[in-house]
Amino acid sequence: MILAAAVCPHPPLLVPAVAPGTTGELADLRAACDAAVQTLLGARPDRILVVAGGDLDHEPDETAGGTLAAYGADAHAGGAGTGLPLGHTIGAWLLDRAGWSGSRTYALTGAADVSGDVALLVMADGTTKRSVQAPGFLDDRAAAYDAAIAAALAAGDPDALLALDPVLGAELGSTGVPALRSLGQVMKDEMTKGAVVTARLHVDEAPFGVGYFVADWVLAGR
Repeated sequence: MILAAAVCPHPPLLVPAVAPGTTGELADLRAACDAAVQTLLGARPDRILVVAGGDLDHEPDETAGGTLAAYGADAHAGGAGTGLPLGHTIGAWLLDRAGWSGSRTYALTGAADVSGDVALLVMADGTTKRSVQAPGFLDDRAAAYDAAIAAALAAGDPDALLALDPVLGAELGSTGVPALRSLGQVMKDEMTKGAVVTARLHVDEAPFGVGYFVADWVLAGR
């Protein structure tokens, strides 16, 4: 049974060791991610499952870890391993930062084991084309696409997440769309069983021309 879910972005810049000197620019984003993760901890799950894109040949447990050495930082997250992809590594870093010492697992989008009393930490960026300075330059469709993501997260609307066009999302550089659609599917399943979602959107911004969202959904009523 899913107790709660949080959505956070996964830029390496979220980790201060990667981006020293960005305290002012990223302080609010980091604080919002911390608050969303604390919501997961407050739900008292038996396990937290980190869902993100990337390459995994199995579903790692709490012994798995990741490194940010590729981004010039002596930073490690999770267990002793170093094989986690970026999204899972940032998720592990957020759990470490929150002091989570319970069970954790990691999964690719669409392949999540949500058995037991579990909370989801979904790592998902929006589009990369919100400004001329953005990694993908400017695409006039990007703002509306990100607005649809933000509205779905604010409303706790799984159908709206499932309705996101994955082809358009890929064109706009949003690697987070598969994770968001996976969230939509598992949440729709829970709501079919009678769950009621209380949703909160903490952040909807594009500070570097990339859409970032932070949200949490708490489930009750079953």
